[in-house]
Amino acid sequence: MAGSVPPGAVPPADAVPPADAGAPAGVPPAGARRRGRVALTGAAGSLGSDVVPGLLELGYELVCIDQRAPAEPAGGTWVRASVNDRPALAEAMAGCDAVVHLAGIPQEDEWEPLMTANIDGTQAVLETARRLGVGRAVLASSIHAAGFVPVPPAGERVPDDVVVRPNTFYGVTKAAVEALGSLYHDRYGMDVVCLRIASRQARPTDTRMLSTWLSPADAVRLLDAALSPAATGFRTVWGVSANTRGYLSPDGGAAIGFRPQDDAEAWAPELLAARTAPTPGTTDWNASLIGGVFCSPEPPRFTPPTTDGSVR
Repeated sequence: MAGSVPPGAVPPADAVPPADAGAPAGVPPAGARRRGRVALTGAAGSLGSDVVPGLLELGYELVCIDQRAPAEPAGGTWVRASVNDRPALAEAMAGCDAVVHLAGIPQEDEWEPLMTANIDGTQAVLETARRLGVGRAVLASSIHAAGFVPVPPAGERVPDDVVVRPNTFYGVTKAAVEALGSLYHDRYGMDVVCLRIASRQARPTDTRMLSTWLSPADAVRLLDAALSPAATGFRTVWGVSANTRGYLSPDGGAAIGFRPQDDAEAWAPELLAARTAPTPGTTDWNASLIGGVFCSPEPPRFTPPTTDGSVR
């Protein structure tokens, strides 16, 4: 169909309605349904950059918190601060109805920086939310919190709440994120959804992602569902698209109204043709464990940005 967007593709910037020039900073475009004021950490990171325009279009009033700001923000109120700067975090989050916490180091790294960014940062966000009376938190967890879980037999699914089996120090920090979310629900009554993000990319790039891909458009739908009134209590939910070859359960997402629309199968012929057989005697990480190559002795590692040293 002429003018259609391929599955998972992000519409060009000129296809997204601009923010209403006459509206206050952070307010959604004119005509959009207001869905509440939401603090979003890590807003300038890879995932944040994918979801901010879509959430604004849906009607959320966003307070975007990051150590850096994009040259041309899509909209929202931008606050330059670290999540470990608690006074600045409290000032930014005041008056918000919910917080979406995406900030952190996104791959394997040394223990100290991971602990500071991913564990201490998450506790700072949750404690700030508690003190301000913010009753809902959406936390970015990861498939790597359970990366050593085996790929199930054909036709079976890995449940959303499968026990943690982290495959890296990074995965350990995401397991800790989930534990903190559970604590803040049980002790303080906060509604917390931990999103076990699988392979969030613009498009699948290897055969494992035919099962684990999360498209940018579905990432917006996932966050919208996690912020909905249906997402009560404490939950872990797989962040994954509606992939034909998927092996991660859709049940947790369906329970909060997440209806993914994209499917990695469109790239299957290309990716399967490019696949090379593993060397005899070696482990095919992507085919055997849900964390894929991140379970190997040398998992991909985080490369810090070269501009201002901020981490995402």
